[in-house]
Amino acid sequence: MRIYNVAIDGPAGAGKSTIAKKAAAALRFVYIDTGAMYRAMAIYFIEHGIDKNDEKSICEACKDIDIEIKYDAGNVQRVFLERVDVTDRLRTQEVGDMASAVSVYKDVRKKLVDLQRRLAESQNVIMDGRDIASVVLPNAEVKIYLTASTEIRAKRRYDELIEKGIECDLQVVMNEIEERDWRDMHREISPLVRVPEAILIDTSDMTIEEVTQKVIDLVKNEMAKDI
Repeated sequence: MRIYNVAIDGPAGAGKSTIAKKAAAALRFVYIDTGAMYRAMAIYFIEHGIDKNDEKSICEACKDIDIEIKYDAGNVQRVFLERVDVTDRLRTQEVGDMASAVSVYKDVRKKLVDLQRRLAESQNVIMDGRDIASVVLPNAEVKIYLTASTEIRAKRRYDELIEKGIECDLQVVMNEIEERDWRDMHREISPLVRVPEAILIDTSDMTIEEVTQKVIDLVKNEMAKDI
């Protein structure tokens, strides 16, 4: 039975995780949130007081960090750090900023890329991140690049934080997204890029349902080629 891998890349706030989750559920694929893995490592560094600029300490710590991916009864991904479920702690601004900063380090990326590839070897997966099509799953059957304007992405992030009861300023959120974009696109190792064969989807003026359906259609069209 053929295994299908779907790679979804794009900048922060483009809707990658939301779309990937919904499309995976509809297609009965396994959803793998690679960003959650980096955020789990970020939690470790924060808890152990390791500075994001201390590359030596971060790389040393990578040898000992234990991250597991499990799925609950609803096939929802749960992320475990040192055998503790940290899924509900992954989406804070502090963790996101730390994850973006440490993802530039070779040892951090190698540890997680190896795990991500193993997860995709034996099952149909939809995986989202920033270097999935270019590095993690270069042979993925379907490659998609999701994006949206900076203003739209900032507003989405702002609304998400407000909904969680986290006070924030829209302009500050926009500045942080711009900074993350720059870091992600200019890092030396595995920068955010749109590979030539990736299908571009600008979600700025699309609903979640419209984007999800487009992704589902792209995957089904690819699978139909083998029928």
